[in-house]
Order: sequence, then C-alpha cells, then structure tokens
Amino acid sequence: MHIHLASSRSAAEPMRRACSFSPLMACSVAIGAALLLWATPAAQAQAVKVGAGAYQAKPRGSDAPPPAALWRTDAMAKQAAPTNQWYSALVFAKEPEVLYAQPLTVKATTDGLEMAYPSQVVVPTERKDTEIHYPHTEPLRFSALGFKADRPKLARASDWAIDIAMGQGPDQFTATLAHGSPYVQMRLSRGDLGLALPTGATAQVAADDARQLHITVGVKRYAAFGPTGVRWESSGPGQWVARLPAGKGYLAAAALPDDTAASLSLVARHAYAFLTHTEVQWRYDPAASEVQADYRSRAEVMEGPDHGPLLALYPHHWFNNASLAGKLGPAYTTIRGPLKLLPGGQFSTRKPYHGFVPFWPKVDAGDKAAELADVMKTDQRNARRMMLEIGKGAYWQGKGLQRVVKLMDVVEQQGDTEGRDKLLKLVQGRFEEWLSGNDSKTYFHYDTRLGTVVAYPDEYFAVEQMNDHHFHYGYWIRAAAEVALRDPAWAAKERWGGMVEMLVADIATMERGGSRFPFVRNFDVYEGHSWASGVGLGPHGNNQESSSEAINAWIGLILWGEVTGNTALRDLGAFLYSTEVQAINHYWFDIHGLTLPKDYKNVEVSMVFGGRLAHNTWWTDEPRQIKGINLLPITTASAYLASSPSYVKKNLGALKGEMDLHASRGKRADPPDIWQDIFAKYMGLADPAAGLAQWNRWGAVELGDSRSHALHMLLGLRQWGAPDLSVKADTPLYAVFKQADGRKTYMAFNPGKAPLNVKFSDGKTLSVAPGSLAQSASQP
Repeated sequence: MHIHLASSRSAAEPMRRACSFSPLMACSVAIGAALLLWATPAAQAQAVKVGAGAYQAKPRGSDAPPPAALWRTDAMAKQAAPTNQWYSALVFAKEPEVLYAQPLTVKATTDGLEMAYPSQVVVPTERKDTEIHYPHTEPLRFSALGFKADRPKLARASDWAIDIAMGQGPDQFTATLAHGSPYVQMRLSRGDLGLALPTGATAQVAADDARQLHITVGVKRYAAFGPTGVRWESSGPGQWVARLPAGKGYLAAAALPDDTAASLSLVARHAYAFLTHTEVQWRYDPAASEVQADYRSRAEVMEGPDHGPLLALYPHHWFNNASLAGKLGPAYTTIRGPLKLLPGGQFSTRKPYHGFVPFWPKVDAGDKAAELADVMKTDQRNARRMMLEIGKGAYWQGKGLQRVVKLMDVVEQQGDTEGRDKLLKLVQGRFEEWLSGNDSKTYFHYDTRLGTVVAYPDEYFAVEQMNDHHFHYGYWIRAAAEVALRDPAWAAKERWGGMVEMLVADIATMERGGSRFPFVRNFDVYEGHSWASGVGLGPHGNNQESSSEAINAWIGLILWGEVTGNTALRDLGAFLYSTEVQAINHYWFDIHGLTLPKDYKNVEVSMVFGGRLAHNTWWTDEPRQIKGINLLPITTASAYLASSPSYVKKNLGALKGEMDLHASRGKRADPPDIWQDIFAKYMGLADPAAGLAQWNRWGAVELGDSRSHALHMLLGLRQWGAPDLSVKADTPLYAVFKQADGRKTYMAFNPGKAPLNVKFSDGKTLSVAPGSLAQSASQP
C-alpha cells in the first residue's frame, strides 16, 4: 500500500495521496560528516546504542508515534501487537470491521457476532474492466442473551486462528475463527445464545439430531451445532434462541459447501472439535532444494468422539500435492478459488526452492559493449543523486540503496574495482547516516507499545498505519547483505549489523508471543502471502499490491542469513520466499487457471484484498504501472517470474489492449514508455532475444533500477539463456540458464570461508571458492 513515482522522466507526476517529496541535495564529504555529528541534546539523550548505530527511544519533536492497538485483552497486550494480519482491524479499528477468514466473513460488534459465507459480485469499473468482490452480506448474528457484550477484543492468536472476546469480567462470550475453517466456535460463560437470521432466511431443527439447527439463506446452507440438551426455540420471524444446558455453554456455527447430505454429515462430524492452537513448522532441505511445511492444529473436543478438526485447504496447499491424494472432500467457492475440506487437522506441503545468485558475472556485451560502457560511466557519475532521487523516507531510501548496490554489482563484475569501491563507500555512508541515530532528519525509532521499528520521516503511512514494513526494510536488508559480502567487518553486530538486525527482527521474528516483535509481522502463513496494510482497515479487509517487493524482502533475509551464518533466518527466508511464490502464481497471476473467475477481464490481479480483486494501484490507474508493480524490482532473484514463459508473454501481450482502453478514457501514459526497463527484463526472463529487442537505452527507467543494471541483465540472458527452473542445486545461492539449443550455464555463489562443491540435480557439479561466484557452461 504505497505510491511509486514512475521513472526518471516523470518525477513531476502528480501524486494521488498526500505525500511530500524533496530531492536529496548533493553534499560534500565535509558537510555530510558535519550532519552526522549534529543532533539536538534531546535526540542524543533518547538514543539507544546498537553497535555503532542507534535508534530513538521516542519520536522526535512533533513526529507522531505508531497507532495504538487498543482492542486487545490484558494477556494479548503483553505481546507485540499483531499488525499486518487478516484480523489486524480487530485491534486497531474504532468501529468493528469485517474479517475475511476464508471461507467465512466475520464481524464482531457489541450487538453480536456476524458470520456469512460470501459469494461473488462482479463490479464494473471506470477503467472499463471489472473487479471481483466477495462482500459480507446477509450474515447470521449470534448474541449473548444473559448479559451485555463489551467491545470485541483480540483474546488469543495462533498461526492462523484467533479468539475474539466480547464479554467483560466473569461474563464471557468468546468466538474462535480461523483461516480455512468452516466454523465459528463460540463459548458462553452463562445464559443462552440468540440467533438472528437475515430477511427471508429459514431454519428448522434437524429431525435426526436435536442439537442441530439447519439454516437456509437463499442458495446458501448453514448449520448450528449446540451441545447435547440444547433446546432450539423460535422467538419470532427470523429469531431463534439456543437454550444452553448448565455447564455446556458452547455452540459451533458453520457454512456448508453445498446442499448435500454428505457435506452436512462431514461438517457435523467435526463440529465439536474446537480449535485451540494452530502452527506451521518449516524445513528448508538444501539437498532437495525444497521447503517442507507442516501445518498442525489442536482442538478441545467439547463432546462426542474425537474426529479432529476439519480444515479447508487453499489451492496453493492442495495443487500438485501428492500427499493429499484421495483425502480431500467437497470445496467452498471463495475469492481464493476452491477451498477443499480435509479431515484430521493437519497436512504438509513441499514447495520447490528456486535459488538465486547475488549478482551475475561479467557479460560479453558484444555489439552492446560501447553502450554498456557508456551507461556505466553515466550511472556512476550520477550515483549519489540516484541513491535518493525522490522521496525522503525509508521506502525511497531503501530503493535507492539497492539501486546503487545493483549498479555496484555490474561495475565490479565488468572489472572496474575502483568504481566498485567508490560505490561501496557511497552506500555505506548513506547507511550510516540513517543507522547512526545522529542525523537531524532521518532516524529509526523502536516503539515498545506495539513492538516495532519505524522510520522517520514517515512515508506511505509506514508509521501512521504500520504499512509496508516488508517492502521498505526488504530493500535495506538486501542492500546491507551485499555490502556485507564485500566488507564483512562493516556488517558485524558491534558495528552496523546490529541495526540491520533490528530491521530483520521487525519483519522476520520467529518467536511466537514475544513482546519485542510479532511473529513474522507481514506474512500470513496459511494464505501463503504477505499483507501490506498494518491496521487492515476497510470493507474489503487487508490487502497487498506489490507481491514482487515482498519477494525482494524474503530474498534479503536469505542472503543476510547466508552472509552472517544465521541458517535459521536463511531457512525462514526460504519458507517465506517459496510459499509466497506459489501464492503469487495462484492469486495474482493464476498461471494454473484455478482461481480467477471468467468474469474477471484482466490476465493478472494487481491488488489482492481479503474480499476484493482489482486491477489498479494506490496511486494511478495507468496500465503499465498497474502491471509493473507486481514485477519490480527485477533482479537476479526474479527467475520465479519465469515459472511459465507462456504466461509472461500472455501478460505482456495484454498490455496493448489495456493501454487502448486507458486511451479511450482520454488518458495516456507519461512518458509513453514508462517502466520500459521492467517490461524488457520481464520478457527477457521468458525470451532473452525479445527482451533485449524491447530495450531502449534512452527510454524511461524505473527509479529502483539503473540503465547499467537493466542492460547488463538483458545481455546476460542473451549470453546464457532463460532461467531453467527444472534444475536444482544443493546450495541456496545458485542459478541455471538454458539456451534454445540446450546449452546450460550453471552458477553458484559461496559466501563461506571454505571451498564449496555444488551438486546440481541433472548431475553437474561446480566447485566454488570461498567468497566467490563460479559459473560453468555445458555442451548442447
């Protein structure tokens, strides 16, 4: 949830939201050193040292702190606040918001708990396309009748399930809901439970089981499961009361996937297994180059035999998952595609890990040698300006740092070590300005109330709404890791690495329930992707736009973990990266044709919400940027975008029609070739020759990239071929390319201090010296 300016030729583009930008003025080394040393006494007094760096214990001056997470129970308030989750609106919103649990929607209010099984609504747009919405409509509403409910609060959270508390003091009304659960499971400390049906709905007590109330709302079917001894009484049109026996204050309500007796029987069989805990454990296996994830849930059986929980699995769980063969039941129709029911409460997935190398080696530029040399010279001359052309906060500074680091890669690999050293010093200096805590304008603050690191000045509501931390800090972490490759001492914890570790912890803490930071802040371990909004407000739930920037963050974790010897962090990064790639392929690109409905007119989704799919951005409806926001930054770690070369061409092939529609509304792209570097590189991943043919040296370049890096990548793809994702290796940092004639190029990077012998899955081996990148070509 942020705004991009489009290119170096469009830095004056009007902004769609209230953000102010100012170019960073070039300063001499002397002035820069003076700024580093200057700070107010109050700022110095608030500084908390971390190695050579520092963060501020309080925001400076009029800088606003992060938002308060008011709606948590006392026990949850002792933990870091769960921002950026599908349920975060529960703890931040002034008024109750809809939670998109999938397949259910839930809204907790002081008048009762609403639940619904939403269905598709096709919404035409001014862009002449359509959006897909799954709104919270015609809900069932459950309410405590023996006491007045209090403002709903978050009472418990495990990996994909939460408890909502709506009681006060000894009077407790608690509901458990979860991703992939067909149930809302309720507990009541005393009294009876009321049920209000939407207009036109009907209900009747089951003839063969007096505990069950069967509900029909149009074409949808629901069932409520009370305890043995419950009495269901109709108290008027659409009004029911569950008279609960003493000591049996529980009830489960469920949506049914269809109207068959078999589905009702399946849901009834597991209705009394109330979820108490959900957890995923992951394991990166270098030898197999894959990530295994084990999803486990626990439940308290309220009555009857223990059949375990019933889970609804998303497409990225069940697609191509041989371990689930013959085990899956009926499916719910949802905004994420079919969610298939699995009895037993546990399952595992195995996802391929497609490696990457930090940078690509020297290219033979051939007919482009003069052009490459010229753009390298120009980019080095402009490097200081390129490091922060627009913006003034952590997002644009992070992009600038990675931009110059990627330029440094090219300069270094093409043999200019003196130029490399100058760029390295430039990047280190800018890092130190921010990380020192002494700069007069830019600094980091650790907020103990939420458990977060925020950066000032605020950019894209990263402080005010806790947005986009993985996008912002991902750039910083990845750039720092590449600096550490060249200067390990600089990245030591007692120097600047300690502050980098603070940024890592903000988005990638593995501890659950801690007070310092929440568990993997932005990542939704069951939906398989990240969320960008920190507070999750709005009728459509949380959202994420730039899935590719999320990938960039997880790549940063892998590389920082490898460089610093933190294998646990590396393995977490591998899990986040491999899982989110699968989610992107299903829910953003739908390359398998399983999730996007026929009424959705575009070939990709650019904005994924809990209850909405849109082809738009937060700052413009110009199609080139709508498409490009889920591609950038395209780097050596973007090979996952080539999972389906035919889809790459289909996606890019749709751009002309989208631009024609845009023009028919009296609009145009400015400049017309905005982000042409992004699309050339994207095409190059599928067809290197076509990608290079699209490149225009004088065309627009997205401000997270440089002409040197774009051209170097395109020339490398021409030389080595497109990424070959069918070949794996037994090390995290590797890449394989394949030419049309079958020739392959193998690469591997060794961040360690001992020689490394890399084995590829097709039998190739590659010896890699410590701290170096090796490559080897095969014969056709």
